[in-house]
Amino acid sequence: MKIAFLTAGGIAPCLSSSIGYLIERYNQIAPNAELMGYLNGYQGLLTGNSIIIPEKVKVEHNILHDFGGSPIGNSRVKLTNIEDCVKKGYVDEGSDPLQVAADQLVSDGVNILHTIGGDDTNTMAAQLSFYLKKNGYDLTVVGLPKTVDNDVFPVAQTLGAWTAAEQSAIFFENIVNENTTSRRQLIIHEVMGRHCGWLTAKSAQDYRKKMKNRSFLPEILISKDRWDIDAIFIPEEDFDFKKEVSRLKSLMNQKDCVNIFLSEGAGQDSIIREMESNGQKVPRDAFGHVRLDEINPGKWFAKQFAKELNAEKTLVQKSGYFARSSKANNKDLELIRKSAFFAAEKAIEGMSGLSGLDEDKDHTLRLIEFERIKGGKPFNISEEWYKNMLIEIGQK
Repeated sequence: MKIAFLTAGGIAPCLSSSIGYLIERYNQIAPNAELMGYLNGYQGLLTGNSIIIPEKVKVEHNILHDFGGSPIGNSRVKLTNIEDCVKKGYVDEGSDPLQVAADQLVSDGVNILHTIGGDDTNTMAAQLSFYLKKNGYDLTVVGLPKTVDNDVFPVAQTLGAWTAAEQSAIFFENIVNENTTSRRQLIIHEVMGRHCGWLTAKSAQDYRKKMKNRSFLPEILISKDRWDIDAIFIPEEDFDFKKEVSRLKSLMNQKDCVNIFLSEGAGQDSIIREMESNGQKVPRDAFGHVRLDEINPGKWFAKQFAKELNAEKTLVQKSGYFARSSKANNKDLELIRKSAFFAAEKAIEGMSGLSGLDEDKDHTLRLIEFERIKGGKPFNISEEWYKNMLIEIGQK
């Protein structure tokens, strides 16, 4: 039996550990299986670039939990975007990437393929699974839901998201000290989240929990209000700009600084409209997603607020790469272990799907049908902890 692993999309604090736990479980239930990895995601699958997992790695798999990133590399490739695959040299002109991928799996003698990624990776896994089934290929595909955004339907909690929130909070715990470097300072902490504000909200919650356990010296400049968050802007909630300016300007006058947590997807429609009206081309990736790091939402928000708040200094800091590159924390490790073990067990049974907590089935860990997987799940802004946090910071 040959079992292949593939990680794709942006990295998250779960990829290395997912492979580590898959190896551990297969050591137990299929010790004679040959394990391999396609290098750099679907790119490696299309080009036949792979590596056999050596015996030393199978024995010392626990080392993988000490690392973030992916031990077999990632890439952003959409198998149904034929033009892009041809342009990048992954397939020849006139070829169907789905067929190329299927033929490569058959050529390599793969019986089970594990895809570890977000909504794009697993919708591609679904397309591949459907293609294989339609064309009579006998191969099992089992995915694991990775994304720091926590925005995959119907997955209740994606792998790596808890760690990313914790790391984003740690990032801001250092950055916020910059409020002592000048008067009337505006600090914007830009957090990943294209369409979903969960990571921004959870990062803010984690940061405020840490802050509440600290001691302050309000007799000098070390006062709790200067270290607290003043506003949280996420894609799911519109806000009254003039009203927020008035509120934040009052805070700036009171404590000499303003701290904002901003989801990178907040306000992107306004930014895109402004770019298009100025005749600028909006940069997009192979999946058609706007390249948010290039349109720079944090800078745009800073421009809107800095003038109105009479800020003497404006600092925009992105925690994205810092947070997503971390190794998994203990809470994530437990979910990753359960999900990976379950994925391996179901794969051995010949069942395809996504191993995850199904929010439509009482958050039960099960093999979710690929046809139910899609991205763009919004953050539930009616969560009590979130509503209470906004009240506490004076935003509601």
